[in-house]
Amino acid sequence: MNQKPKARSSKLPFVFSNFAMTADGKIAFASKNFAPFGSERDSEHMMELRATADAVICGATTVDVTETILGTGGAQYRKQRLKNGLAEFPLRVIASGSGSIDLNANIFKKRFSPIIILTTERISKAKLKSLRAVAEVEIFGKHEIDFSAAFRWLREKWKIKKLLCEGGGELHGALIRANLLDELHLTICPTIFGGRNAPTIADGENVKRLIEAKPFKLKSFQRVGDEIFMIWRRK
Repeated sequence: MNQKPKARSSKLPFVFSNFAMTADGKIAFASKNFAPFGSERDSEHMMELRATADAVICGATTVDVTETILGTGGAQYRKQRLKNGLAEFPLRVIASGSGSIDLNANIFKKRFSPIIILTTERISKAKLKSLRAVAEVEIFGKHEIDFSAAFRWLREKWKIKKLLCEGGGELHGALIRANLLDELHLTICPTIFGGRNAPTIADGENVKRLIEAKPFKLKSFQRVGDEIFMIWRRK
């Protein structure tokens, strides 16, 4: 007998993501080094989306490689956040199952809003202690982060209603597999990287059968110059 899929809990935040992707489906070089390849409009779009989110989440590699601070992008976006009824700065969330985050990362040097680290029981006691000196660290899961539990906690404790994911592919893939991603904003850029090991927007475990693939529907698309801006909604 076919079972109905579980209804999405109202205690979870609305989770959406934003990626720039090459025409061949890559988000970075195979070396994992990152160089911005989107247009100025794509950068503006990222900040516009941040201005609608209570919190922004990314993985440890994204924090280390891109040197992001998950900020607002300037006064105009902070004003927009206030107009949207949000705090002036977003809560910043980092996901790392092992706690392998560089303590000298740029994000820890900017203290404009709280930093939350989601991790697992795999983290060493020494690493846990050092990270708790620079951020709030919470453990969800034994080997892999239980994002459902983590996001419920973010909603309950931090009142996070909209959560924006900005990468990388491992984190994004995990959210898709867990049926936690509600909406994907995707910019297709006129660039080709190549490389079978280059990161994509959904890395990690792959599905084995078509029936296991996660279905999305196209909500809108717009061409700006040589780029295409698309929004996909989870079915």
